[in-house]
Amino acid sequence: MDSPLPLTRGGIYLARLDPARGAEVGKRRPIAILTAQRLLDIDPPVLFICPLSSRSDPAFAALHLTLPARDQLQIQSYALIEHCRAIARQRVLSERIAMLTQYEVDAILDRLARLVGR
Repeated sequence: MDSPLPLTRGGIYLARLDPARGAEVGKRRPIAILTAQRLLDIDPPVLFICPLSSRSDPAFAALHLTLPARDQLQIQSYALIEHCRAIARQRVLSERIAMLTQYEVDAILDRLARLVGR
């Protein structure tokens, strides 16, 4: 059995989000891992993630965070806060392709708090 890929909070990885239901984002796409590092260190079966997209819906512009291209994230992307969710660890397909800054992680979490009314 292969050992699982090491995961980092704020790391950007490719993941398989299909099958999608309704307006959920699906397909193979970059995701940012938001799970706390202390939990990642014990290899949890479920991860809390924020999907990324190359497009931003203007209706959600106040929630989306623009992420410049870097490392193997080759195009400007948007963190889709309204699509944050839990996924099974087995959906992660790649080693880390890029890394968010601490400011970007904090900005995603602040927008997520705004979304849920905190």
